Amino acid sequence: MSVAVLALVAVAASPSATSVDAAVGVVRAYYAAVSRHDYRAAFALWHGRQSYARFRRGYAQTRYATVTPIPPFESEGAAGSLYATVKVHVEALLRSGRHQHFAGSYTLKRVNDVPGSTAAQRRWHIVDARLVPVPA
Repeated sequence: MSVAVLALVAVAASPSATSVDAAVGVVRAYYAAVSRHDYRAAFALWHGRQSYARFRRGYAQTRYATVTPIPPFESEGAAGSLYATVKVHVEALLRSGRHQHFAGSYTLKRVNDVPGSTAAQRRWHIVDARLVPVPA
């Protein structure tokens, strides 16, 4: 198991795992994994809608990426789950040397601590990303 995934497990087990700060930590861990080219760890932070191969191809030209979460961070409950919205600014450096900048948000979800829920369900995971290119 990678360092990023182990860190996520530690956050999920902490008393503050339901906090929006823990969700922000998942977004930070995601970009740290991408920058290390640890695509399995980054992919594990998603509640997937695409294959791992497609996910990895999406970062094939990325040398590194950094994320700056932008407060305030929002969370809300719905039908036994918590959702968090984390606004971000992302800077990426491609292998070609070209810089890219994006702005937008990530939506994360975790199941509340209800009987029958698994540890994996109680961890924050990314369910959506809405990023658009912006000028530097």
